[in-house]
Amino acid sequence: MKRTADLPHHPPPVVGFADCYTGGFVDAFHVHDRAQLSLFLAGSVTINTQDESFVLGPGQGMWLPANTLHQATCRTDLAFQVVYVDSSLIGPDLLPSKMFEASSLIRGLVDEIIAMTFQFTMDERMSAIARLLVDEVRRGRRIAERLLFPSDHRLRRVCKAIIAQPGDGHDIDYWAREAGMARRTFTRLFQQEMGMGFAAWRRRVRVVEAASRIAAGQSIAKVAFDLGYDNAGSFSTMFHRTFGVAPSSLRFSSIPAPLP
Repeated sequence: MKRTADLPHHPPPVVGFADCYTGGFVDAFHVHDRAQLSLFLAGSVTINTQDESFVLGPGQGMWLPANTLHQATCRTDLAFQVVYVDSSLIGPDLLPSKMFEASSLIRGLVDEIIAMTFQFTMDERMSAIARLLVDEVRRGRRIAERLLFPSDHRLRRVCKAIIAQPGDGHDIDYWAREAGMARRTFTRLFQQEMGMGFAAWRRRVRVVEAASRIAAGQSIAKVAFDLGYDNAGSFSTMFHRTFGVAPSSLRFSSIPAPLP
């Protein structure tokens, strides 16, 4: 199996490999000079950019444009594939950061690229495969479960802390103090920036995190307890309210998109 460490200094315009990380590993904030496509085969990961946070599980993909500052935090052991794509293969239309369901065609195209050596000749066939892959990513159904960060740096600090520890049980007064604000100022500014109250936003963080963990194989009871719910029943109610399906359905499918 090809690994990240094997990547040459001057690879072809499209190049891919498979890799795995252990749970708890954090790939600190960094950038690539090419666009990065990641497909997740097993496990759960949180990817943070400067303005957004994405929680991904098996069967899902993440596209990041070149020079996007990002960080990956492995919630569980993680198996994945990565393809780096030169800008010459993307075309003039910008393809922004995107989390999507990986179709069988996308998976097949990625497998074909990964099967090549790192030093292959970029012939007409491989150019066609790469361009088709980019087109399919562009067409892929976007998943809406990204979590936006507020622009206010105090609120952003709080949101990042909660995403890092979704089961944290501190109340709103604690987080207002952490932000250096009065409670009323904190709640008003949070609603203004995020379009929802603090409690609703934190519930969303928890159920999105829960969806990823359940899809990765963790038990519903354990996930509910870890994320601060008193029992599996109350957790299941909140989960169904957000996704429109029971948490048990994730044992047989990828993570659903939240209801609008």
